[in-house]
Amino acid sequence: MVDMALRSPYTLINSEFNQFLFAPIGEEGNGMMLSVVSALTRLDIDPWEEAAQLAGLPKEIAAATLNQLIDRLPRGLWMRSDTPGIAARLIELLPQRTSVVGLGHLGGAKPGKIKLSAIEGILILALATSLFFTTLGHRAPNLENSSAAGSTTSTTLPPAER
Repeated sequence: MVDMALRSPYTLINSEFNQFLFAPIGEEGNGMMLSVVSALTRLDIDPWEEAAQLAGLPKEIAAATLNQLIDRLPRGLWMRSDTPGIAARLIELLPQRTSVVGLGHLGGAKPGKIKLSAIEGILILALATSLFFTTLGHRAPNLENSSAAGSTTSTTLPPAER
């Protein structure tokens, strides 16, 4: 039997957000269930990126944000007054996270530990190196060594600059 594994463009992304993304928002006018992943795609929003952003927000803010997104969709068989409850139900399906401002996606790291990607590590290393060489270049000249060597240089400015 030949192994017919699907190429990556045709496989489902297995992520911690699947429970949220494939949950139903509600029934559409044609009788089909509308999932979060379909709704976000229709709004031209990357579903996994949006799920990650929502997971990093406090639940109340995430629910309000999702509520606004659901309100932008064509109306299904749910009432407009139902959208806050739908959003709150869906937000409960997101993984629990502690968000740290400015550190980006923590990828499910344990509280108190920070997990950096390779690119973030390289950027931090480049910044530290840059700071090191910047401070090294701004050091004051060592005057003791130059006078001990017997070199006495005096600089005089031209008459126009005095």
